[in-house]
Amino acid sequence: MERTLFLIKPDAVSKKIAGKIIDILEKNDLHIAEMKMLRLDTETAEKFYKEHKNKEFYHKLIKYVTSGPIIAMVLEGEDAIKKARKIIGSTDPKKAEPGTIRNLFGTDRTYNAVHASDSPESAEYEINIIFNNNENN
Repeated sequence: MERTLFLIKPDAVSKKIAGKIIDILEKNDLHIAEMKMLRLDTETAEKFYKEHKNKEFYHKLIKYVTSGPIIAMVLEGEDAIKKARKIIGSTDPKKAEPGTIRNLFGTDRTYNAVHASDSPESAEYEINIIFNNNENN
């Protein structure tokens, strides 16, 4: 049973489409093992997105992800990481496959509704930041 981190980002929470996104996940045999709503502070967001620190979109991304509440989930299932990544689609909603979450609900590369871990190592790191960081519990 594989675990992955899944975030419903501030744009999707503010549009009140979290339930639709969760429905898609559950219909694709992903089980929600843990879930919470929180607002990331800048320090946690910077730790979470550290691999993007020297990219030109980094500051915009940090500002966006800390702009409102997110819904964080630990998803479990067979090939959960691969399955979640396929369901969300390309980072750019305009290039995402029809019917994927980002195609349905994303606006652009930043405001793309969701995040899902891209590897077992990322999943472990991200789950630890979001669910084991005392500042966010």
